[in-house]
Amino acid sequence: MTEPARIEFPLALDQRLEPTVGLWNRLEGRPRTADFGRALRAEVRDPLWMLTRQWQLGEFRGSDAGSPVTATYSVTGAPPTRFRPPAGPVEPLAADRPLESVAERRPLQFRFGADPVSFDLRLALGHRWLKLIRDLTTASVEDFRGQYVARYPIALPDPEEPRDTPRVAHPEVWATLQAVAGRHMDGYLLYHHVKYGNGLASDGIVNVLHIHYEDLNRRGRELVAWFDALIDQPAGTPAWDPGRLEHRFSVAAGTDEGEQVLTAPEYPGGELEWHAFSVDRGGPLGGTAPAPEALHRTVFPAPVRFSGMPLPRWWAVEDGKTNFAAVRPDSTDLARLVFLEFALVYSNDWYQLPCDLPAGTLAQVRGLSVTDVFGEQLWITPAGAGTAGEWKCWSMFTLDCVGGEQTSAQTSLLLPPGASRIADGPVLEEVLLVRDEQANLVWGLEQTARTATGEPRRGSELSAESLAHRLRLDPPPGRTGPLAPVAYEAMNSVPEHWIPFVAVHADEDNRSVRLQRAALPHPVGGHAVRPRTELLRPGLDLAPPARPLAYYVNEEEVPQSGSRLTVAFNRTRGRDGQVVVWLGARRGAGRGEAASGLAFDHLVDTSAR
Repeated sequence: MTEPARIEFPLALDQRLEPTVGLWNRLEGRPRTADFGRALRAEVRDPLWMLTRQWQLGEFRGSDAGSPVTATYSVTGAPPTRFRPPAGPVEPLAADRPLESVAERRPLQFRFGADPVSFDLRLALGHRWLKLIRDLTTASVEDFRGQYVARYPIALPDPEEPRDTPRVAHPEVWATLQAVAGRHMDGYLLYHHVKYGNGLASDGIVNVLHIHYEDLNRRGRELVAWFDALIDQPAGTPAWDPGRLEHRFSVAAGTDEGEQVLTAPEYPGGELEWHAFSVDRGGPLGGTAPAPEALHRTVFPAPVRFSGMPLPRWWAVEDGKTNFAAVRPDSTDLARLVFLEFALVYSNDWYQLPCDLPAGTLAQVRGLSVTDVFGEQLWITPAGAGTAGEWKCWSMFTLDCVGGEQTSAQTSLLLPPGASRIADGPVLEEVLLVRDEQANLVWGLEQTARTATGEPRRGSELSAESLAHRLRLDPPPGRTGPLAPVAYEAMNSVPEHWIPFVAVHADEDNRSVRLQRAALPHPVGGHAVRPRTELLRPGLDLAPPARPLAYYVNEEEVPQSGSRLTVAFNRTRGRDGQVVVWLGARRGAGRGEAASGLAFDHLVDTSAR
């Protein structure tokens, strides 16, 4: 027999020398029945092993009591009734006003020094008054409208007078004043005469028949009441602290132990929440505080649930949406450590009780009794009770205490009588307090300022218009002879909307430093440049006996990032549906440092002059 020839399979396959046959096989599962119930049950063949593993991991070790079934609590609540600004007397707190409006409201300015401003409000008051006496002008022989326009006129400023520059330099303001001067009355003069001057609306008005004087006086009081209700203004000192650039005030409410004073030491404005207050042990505000009302209720506790919470059953598949293992806190990150311990260890030990309280109350739990599944009643005491300065006294959603460490901790909760939502108007004033390291100064940069008609406008545009108007009134002398290539300049000029603040020692202390408002000379005329915004004018509009020597801002209020101050009208509705409008200031974070370009003792090129 001959030996069969060997076949090189790789070569034969590549060159296709021999015919080949390919075979493929597939394994398929063929169920013997159409019922999948047993396959999906995941039956355990060794239950003893499962019980042993649970015993090894401590699942059979009970260390707590039964689950709560019912809870009975007693809560007292009293509304705040007294309000005190930082430098003013105590006044009653109106129940129909949101606390934000009471804390933020500012008085309306109708005059900056000797210059009248807010002509939009002046015209609105005048229009309202002429509307109130419209029926009298048709029934009487005399023209009351003409008499009031002549007695309370809107004076036309002099375009050639440097003192009237703020009302003449801006073309729109100058055109508005030209249109209303001699045609409309200044309603604020009548309002001021009736409210602050103890005058009558009929003073100086000629009426031959003498039958409308009483009616005019009554309508004058209606005008005052209408404007006071239109825009909420403080009756005394506002809560804004110009030295700290924030609001500071205190409120008082009645408790079982007497009057409780709560102080908001650093309220920047905006939404007023409970954590803005601290318990003040300094002393009561006085007055009669209403007794707190008690509320007794029996409720059913509900377990606290959150996303990613471990399931209470041992052999259960969790959703895996939250990966707590990915949280890697630091050894000093106590907040994350407490959160992880709550989420992973004690998550099924927390219950919540429904408790509905009226808004605007200072609530405190008198007692809490819990009944568990075994029928036992447990008396629950607050965890944060004790001394306020003790490190073991820690709790959430409670007020801190202002005072020494020996004061007792506060276990009450404040629900401020605030507004649910506030509508903010356009920004009327915006000031940036920035640091200038090159000039070693702090600048109050007036980004937005109000014109005489009350409209907001960029501070740089107002400065440019004012400079152009003053150059027209007092043009610089022309070139009379040859100039040197360079000239010595003691100090260059800075735009008018840059207000300087210099560092000075506070109360002759070598360490404490405050920022004092200063003034730069104007490039035309050399007079001191004054701020245009109300935020930077504290003390400038007061009479000389009451005018302070200087205006100071605490240095820590202007960090490296700066501070941003704004003034705007705000509008909201109270709990009774009444509309409340007020002018308020707010403080926010700044935008960093700035460079003004201020330089001293330098040489300038005269070829460009």
